[in-house]
Amino acid sequence: MLTRFAVAPSGFKESLSAQAAADAIAAGVRRVVPDAEVDLIPLVDGGEGTAAALAASTGGRLVALPATGPVGEPIGTHFALLGARDTAVVEMAAVAGLSLVPRSLRDPGATTTYGVGELIRAALDTGVRRILVGCGDSGTSDGGAGALQALGARLLDVDGFELPHGGRELTRLHRIDPTGLDPRLAEVELLVACNPYNVLCGERGVARVFGPQKGATPAQVEELSAGLENWAYVLTRDVLTRDLSVTSDLYGGPGTGASGGLGAGLAALGARLLPRFDVLLDHLDLDARLARADLVLTAEGALDHQTPRGKVPAEVARRAKLHGRPVLALAGTLGKGAHTVPGVDAFTGILPAPMALAEALVRASELLTDATERALRMILLGAGLPRGAAV
Repeated sequence: MLTRFAVAPSGFKESLSAQAAADAIAAGVRRVVPDAEVDLIPLVDGGEGTAAALAASTGGRLVALPATGPVGEPIGTHFALLGARDTAVVEMAAVAGLSLVPRSLRDPGATTTYGVGELIRAALDTGVRRILVGCGDSGTSDGGAGALQALGARLLDVDGFELPHGGRELTRLHRIDPTGLDPRLAEVELLVACNPYNVLCGERGVARVFGPQKGATPAQVEELSAGLENWAYVLTRDVLTRDLSVTSDLYGGPGTGASGGLGAGLAALGARLLPRFDVLLDHLDLDARLARADLVLTAEGALDHQTPRGKVPAEVARRAKLHGRPVLALAGTLGKGAHTVPGVDAFTGILPAPMALAEALVRASELLTDATERALRMILLGAGLPRGAAV
């Protein structure tokens, strides 16, 4: 009999936080097994909710402040100070995320990471020794150019004029003047929690893979790709630290394409780009909690061929299998390759019938609860059938 459940979902972009998704799944479990032991483990991947989740798990706090949003307008945002007070967490999605870009303004050639640099600067003001930047759910494709500008770098065209914000401007970049960079950057450890599969340039470069999701047309994708190629060249020539412990290949190094290329921009300043789960899950004791479960449930907005490339369900499944635990994945949509995610024993979509995206986003919690109930009833039915019984 299944009595112990580990619920370890990701958030659903523009719909449910990881915590909300975990709560919805738990509600579905309890409809079927009212006395179930449900261990809620909402997982963050560096994107939305990362700062709040890490603050909560370490006894830290959120620091609220205004900063420049992705379309250039001031917004209210935050960063986290973790419990030990020597580490700050800057969540790029909280200031430059896709959910902060109105659908009518989704142009990744124009959006900026300037606010990310402002949050890093505010974190420096607190005197921390370490700044962890969480990458994910971005609405930008400027290579981190805006963040560097906020930190004091000057991005100049061939005539010596400073470039406006936005990834499309990077094709005109001629020179970077780093002399105005905040000197405190050299005094802190700068870490970037990112998906190592995301690279800046090339056929699998971030503009080609993620640009269309952020509103780029095919022509804009090529424009952004060309701009990021130029960005990598000028960054390497004018800014890149020679510290051998950091990424030196800004074109195709692991994680350089994180959050529209923010990884490359911060790597040039000396940041270490680290696999996000290695950094973020240390605070959650995830492996031990998965090992105690009879069934592990995970979820994300889409389960497809991209899932094994650094997404939460794939990492949960990998770790669960180290302890021989079965894994059920729930997803908003099922795409090509959904059946090939290693370690996932069963999966299901949450939509009971075709519906408009806007309706699905609004009803996501309800749909996820109902889908969990349906899937779990089927699992328990199958578990109770005599071996070889016909259905």
